Amino acid sequence: MASPDLRDGHILDIDPNASLAVESLDTNTTPDTEFSSPGSPFDQFDFSNKRFIAQKKLSTLTLEEKVSLLTAADFWRTKAIHLKNIPAVKTSDGPNGARGGIFVGGTKAALFPCGISLAATWNKDILYRVGQHLAEEAKARSANVLLAPTVCMHRHPLGGRNFESFSEDPLLTGKLAAQYIKGLQEGGVAATIKHFVGNEQETNRLTVDSKIAERPLREIYLKPFEIAVREAKPWALMSSYNLVNGTHADMNEHILKDVLRGEWGYDGAVISDWGGTNSTVESLKAGCDIEFPFSTKWRFEKVLEALKKGKLTQADIDRAAENILTLVERTKGSDLSAEADEREDNREETRRLIREAGVEGLTLLKNEGGILPLDSRTAKVAVIGPNANRAIAGGGGSASLNPYYNTLPLESIRKVAQQPVTYAQGCHIYKWLPVASPFCTDKEGKKQGVTIDWFKGDKFAGSPTLSQHRSNTDLFLWDSAPLSQVGPEWSAIATTHITAMTTGKHTISFMSVGPGRLFIDGKLALDLWDWTEEGEAMFDGSIDYLVNIDMQANTPIQLRIEMTNELRPVAKQKQFNMTHKYGGCRIGFKEEDQVDYLQEAVDAAKNADVAVVIVGLDAEWESEGYDRQAMDLPKDGSQDRLVEAVVNANPNTVVVVQSGSPVGMPWAGEVKGILQAWYQGQEAGEALAEVLFGISGPSGKLPCTFPRRIEDTPAYHNWPGENLEVIYGEGLYIGYRHYDRSRIPALFPFGHGLSYTAFEYGRPSLTPKVLDPNGTIELIVGITNVGSIPGSETVQIYVRDEKSRLPRPEKELVAFEKVKLDAGETKHLRVVLDKYAVGFYDTKVQRWVAEAGGFRVLVGASAGDIKWEAKFDVEEEFGWLF
Repeated sequence: MASPDLRDGHILDIDPNASLAVESLDTNTTPDTEFSSPGSPFDQFDFSNKRFIAQKKLSTLTLEEKVSLLTAADFWRTKAIHLKNIPAVKTSDGPNGARGGIFVGGTKAALFPCGISLAATWNKDILYRVGQHLAEEAKARSANVLLAPTVCMHRHPLGGRNFESFSEDPLLTGKLAAQYIKGLQEGGVAATIKHFVGNEQETNRLTVDSKIAERPLREIYLKPFEIAVREAKPWALMSSYNLVNGTHADMNEHILKDVLRGEWGYDGAVISDWGGTNSTVESLKAGCDIEFPFSTKWRFEKVLEALKKGKLTQADIDRAAENILTLVERTKGSDLSAEADEREDNREETRRLIREAGVEGLTLLKNEGGILPLDSRTAKVAVIGPNANRAIAGGGGSASLNPYYNTLPLESIRKVAQQPVTYAQGCHIYKWLPVASPFCTDKEGKKQGVTIDWFKGDKFAGSPTLSQHRSNTDLFLWDSAPLSQVGPEWSAIATTHITAMTTGKHTISFMSVGPGRLFIDGKLALDLWDWTEEGEAMFDGSIDYLVNIDMQANTPIQLRIEMTNELRPVAKQKQFNMTHKYGGCRIGFKEEDQVDYLQEAVDAAKNADVAVVIVGLDAEWESEGYDRQAMDLPKDGSQDRLVEAVVNANPNTVVVVQSGSPVGMPWAGEVKGILQAWYQGQEAGEALAEVLFGISGPSGKLPCTFPRRIEDTPAYHNWPGENLEVIYGEGLYIGYRHYDRSRIPALFPFGHGLSYTAFEYGRPSLTPKVLDPNGTIELIVGITNVGSIPGSETVQIYVRDEKSRLPRPEKELVAFEKVKLDAGETKHLRVVLDKYAVGFYDTKVQRWVAEAGGFRVLVGASAGDIKWEAKFDVEEEFGWLF
């Protein structure tokens, strides 16, 4: 049974697994009401009749048809049953754009700012509009379900997917996610909020056990999901790969059955992460409705066998099938028309929104002497750095896509500047050699890229079954091998010609997923057929091996790669009880350096009025599949040395950092300006130029604390765990909660962000000054732009419990509002606070509690800049579950 629901003093025992029989519904009296199961007892949901239709369709299905719905039909789609008017629905990654069905080099799509950049806007309206536009983008990819948003917490700065998530704070995360979901689903596309729950690291993500005490689980890690379920009702939710307190998330009854379905009354479909199903009986009973992608490992016959043996009931199967059918009804109904081809839909209004979101997310951390904005008419600018002339628009992994276009910082700055702009690269920061694609032509020597000849079976037997052209030499084939034509075991030969532009000793790199061999002009150069040393590829792969070769300018050489999808290293075949999985490879190329990059940068800085140094990470350093190894800027201190050399050459130095999480800044005290630029999608260059030259003012605020050093961080002693366990030993005290409690000064605090104007906060008022169980308190605070130009400010509202029987953070964010003000303008913000602003989860009574006593409202510009306080009381303790 689920945890009891306490309402009006009555305890209601609720079975979250029950499902209404179709014949029990009174369709005459409530024709427009969607009937939810007794597992969803709350009346706050505003349903249509989609579940009722799903239940009627369910009643027409055979047992085998019901079971077929519980596993995906292929990599991205659910199962269609045409004779019963049940279409397939297509899913698509991801959080910052609807990629479509091909992981690398697929249909071009709109690339939005990454999650943390969107969060840095602190703008709920922008998140809502992003959701609206993503719905249209998903439809252009013929997708009905977007695998987003990602709401995992920023537990540690080294988390590989921090860029994809929003924040270290659960309230900021939940409120923004809710708006994103509303915008998306109002467009008829399902949101899939993820990853539920405890997926704060990529190291051993499939097998690591996240040990989280119940109170931080509730108050921190479940909280964003709770807010989104309450306020936006996502139609789908994705379970995480990891274990939570000893049980994999997809089969964890406590989080899926007791909390999600029972206490929260969640009415959507639960889908597994890709390859994240870990059982037959347990996952279905806990409430994981559908396994992705297609697999015969856990369901189909095994479900039928478990039913025969009494380990599963018909109700278990019906419940899951009904949830999937409801998802189908909400997104596609009974539309059995053929799935349209993916298409581009490059809209001007989407481009404008992406730039607007980019501008609002840019976060000005330091502006000594008002060095920014630059004067476009007079400033002689040197643009320097490894990211200055590259499109660093997004992180790596399932959030990546093929954008309609990219805008480069250097090009965008040159478009605005009226004086000549000089450029110097300064250093290299590549993790792997850049993909060889720009230097490659296919087997015929006509088109950029490679030719792949595919064979059935893994022995290169007979003639090729088909031949394909791929424009990219990033050939990780985990989602794009033509399995329907070559079968589950395949072999392939990739052929390309690579032509250097200069003469020298150049370098070719080769990384293999399965067995692989690289031949150069017919000679074996690298044999990775039985490789054992794993690299950091998202979906398995060897380390990157390098071959140096003397090449002549404009003289092509032939590369030929033989590869299969047999699982490597061989030891994994026994570990995972499978012989074949993904295949593919990656071919990189770099010409020999012929200049002193650092000296070029120094010379450029000396001859400029201002040096703008653009440094940071990229999609190789920050990605799904692995965590960062250090908070330092890569590679090997080269970027820090570059900044030091430039500021010594020109004290008027502004550093722009492109990253999705904090980086070390040993030079922070020496440079005059620091602008955190995140990963801002296809308009990254344009948004940056707008802010640098003051066409638009910065208004971003940090969604996470920037520490002075990695040793100061909350999870430093518990990262990334040992023996496949990671203990969340910091408990409630992640992010600013930790820095407050430990009295550790941050480099830049949570919520920090400067403007080109200045704001004055009025004294807040509260009405009434007592909060009761069903009541609210209205906070009114005036904010004035006391500067000479328009600007936007985010007012942050925290609450402190003056005295509690359980330890509580010094303060917790409970509300925020962003306001745009003309010069000299004053606006009064009205913010409503309710029980959720004062509650903590008490494990003794297993519910949320508002304790009697005094509370302080703290109004500020950041967690480190509190302007005013006001006081209210809770006169009598009360509690609730959801």
